[in-house]
Amino acid sequence: MPQATAALPERAPAPTRAGGSEFAPLLRTVREQGLLVRRPGWYAAGITVNLLALTAIAAALVLSGHSRWALLLAVPLAVFSARTGFIAHDAGHAQIAARRRTNHLLQLLHANLLLGMSQEWWNDKHNRHHAHPNHVDKDPDVAPDVLVFARHQAAGRTGPRRWLTRHQAWLFFPLTTLEGLALKVYGFQSLFSPDGRRRTGRERVVEGGLLVVHVAGYATLLLTTMSVGQALVFALIHQMLLGLHLGMAFAPNHKGMAMPGQDGDGERWGHLRRQVLTSRNIRGGALTDWLLGGLNYQIEHHLFPSMPRPHLRLAQPLVRAHCRALGIPYTETGAAESYRQALGHLRAVGEPLRRT
Repeated sequence: MPQATAALPERAPAPTRAGGSEFAPLLRTVREQGLLVRRPGWYAAGITVNLLALTAIAAALVLSGHSRWALLLAVPLAVFSARTGFIAHDAGHAQIAARRRTNHLLQLLHANLLLGMSQEWWNDKHNRHHAHPNHVDKDPDVAPDVLVFARHQAAGRTGPRRWLTRHQAWLFFPLTTLEGLALKVYGFQSLFSPDGRRRTGRERVVEGGLLVVHVAGYATLLLTTMSVGQALVFALIHQMLLGLHLGMAFAPNHKGMAMPGQDGDGERWGHLRRQVLTSRNIRGGALTDWLLGGLNYQIEHHLFPSMPRPHLRLAQPLVRAHCRALGIPYTETGAAESYRQALGHLRAVGEPLRRT
C-alpha cells in the first residue's frame, strides 16, 4: 500500500540533465511513492461487487415473470457491463495482479465470457494505440473507417462515406450506440482473420468457446425470462446503452488533441511528450472516476499503463507538476468541455466537405 495520499504535494521531480530522458525523473518519483505497486485487495472488492450486481440483475430478470417492467433492467445491466469492460481493460494492462497468468484469466473471464469481446483482438489493437497514441498512421483508433479524424483522411471520401464525414460530429454519439455489438462482431471476426492465426490452436479454441458461451448464455437468459419480442427490445436497449457508455468514456481521451504524423514534430517526441500532448484528462470526483473507469486520468494512464486504477488520482499532482516544470501543456477539462472539444474536432475535419 503506498504512503501517498490524495493531498500529495505537487512537487516536481528533479530536473533532468540536458539530453537526458524527460520521463525518467518522474518515473523514479512515482516508484518511490509506491504508486506502481499492485492493489489486489481493491480490485478483488470491485470485481466481487460487480459480479454480485450482474448476478442480482440476472436474478431479477428470472423473477420478473415476463413483466414489461423487466425492460428497465437493461439500464443497470448496461452500466455494470461497462464496469466489466473496465476490469477487462485493467487486467489487459496487468494492473490487477503481479502474475501474468492471473491477469490473463481475469481478462478472459471479463472480456470473453461476460462481455463477449475477444481478449487478443482488444489487446493487439489497444497496445498499438498506447505505443502510438493519436498517430494518424500508426494508431488503429484513429484509422479512417466510419469516422475520420484528420482532414487528409476526409479528402478522398465519396458516396455514403462522404455524407457520414460531413455530418460526423452530429452522428458521433448515435454511432457509439453500435459499439457494444461491434465489439462482439470484431471478436468473432478476429478468430478467423489472418492476424488471428498467430494464436495457437488452443488459444483460439478457448477464446472462441468463451465467446460462444457468452452469446448462448445471454440469449438463454433473455429468451427464458421474456417473450421473443421483449428479448429483442431488451437486448437492443442494453447493447445501445453499453455502447453509448463506453463511447462517453473513450471519446474525450484523445479526440481533438495533437496528432503525430501530420507534421514532423510528433515523430521526435519522447515517451513523456508523446503521451501527455495527445491525451486529455477529465476533472471530477469519485463518481466521475467510477463512471469512466479511471480513464478520466488518461494522461497518467498512458504514462504508466500498469499503474493500478486507484493510484492514478494520486499520481496526477506529480505528473502535472513535472509537466509544468518542463513547460509541457497538461490538458484537463470538465466533462462537457471535453465533449465539446472532441465534437469540434470532428466537425472541423468534415468542414471542407460541407463547402463542396
